[in-house]
Amino acid sequence: MSESPRNVVIIGSGPAGLTAAVYSARANLHPLVIEGLEAGGQLMMTTDVENFPGFRDGIMGPDLMGAMREQAQRFGAEIRQGNVTTVKLSSSPFEILTDEMRLLARTIIIATGASARLLGLPSERALMGHGVSTCATCDGFFFRDREIAVVGGGDTALEEALFLTRFASKVTMLVRREAFRGSKIMQDRAFAHPKVEIRWNTEVTDVRGDMTVNELALRDTVTGEESTLAVQGLFVAIGYKPNTDLFAGQLDLDARGYCVAEHVRCALDYESVRVRNRIEL
Repeated sequence: MSESPRNVVIIGSGPAGLTAAVYSARANLHPLVIEGLEAGGQLMMTTDVENFPGFRDGIMGPDLMGAMREQAQRFGAEIRQGNVTTVKLSSSPFEILTDEMRLLARTIIIATGASARLLGLPSERALMGHGVSTCATCDGFFFRDREIAVVGGGDTALEEALFLTRFASKVTMLVRREAFRGSKIMQDRAFAHPKVEIRWNTEVTDVRGDMTVNELALRDTVTGEESTLAVQGLFVAIGYKPNTDLFAGQLDLDARGYCVAEHVRCALDYESVRVRNRIEL
């Protein structure tokens, strides 16, 4: 299906995409949001969001995204399911292909977010969904009264570990360095929690188990000493990879794969009005 060029097409429906939808809809640009494979973004897998202004006691991630979606639609944003497979930026209007449709856009807002990074171990892939997970809110329930490990030292790892204490009998945090990178308040909560144990300077070298995880092979990053840890689950929380493969070779990407942002000013012509509108992205 091909349509007349849209003023604004937003790729992604996480917090950034829906915020862009709210502002562009209020500017009467009639934006179209393509949700992507993970509608709502990473916050759909987040429990308590405590640092979003306006919610004194926090808000559940899915509830926040639901409210943002409804707000965007209230101002006239159109939201469609679909996954963008190709974006062609070599001509104007730009061309966007999804699994089911072809679109033209005068302006594209990239809000594709990121995906969880993995350790890169063959055994990790083999046991994904069988004791290995990247989402505590998705899978935490299945580890009730079990001992589990969380890899990572940032806010994501700290949040995952603290959430998992609701189910697990013990949570061991495996941190490659000798200090956390996460926020001070999250660190304090982890230090104070009786179910959380922290092992510094530790990396996972293998995930072991036949049908499910039962042991981790570990290495001390300072001494090189090897050891094992008996657990029934492993949660990987070591950051994210930006979802920018669509734009490789078309846009400038930094060493980590993130788009290099520049200040761009676009002039859009509207057939229905005489005034030439200028919008700043």
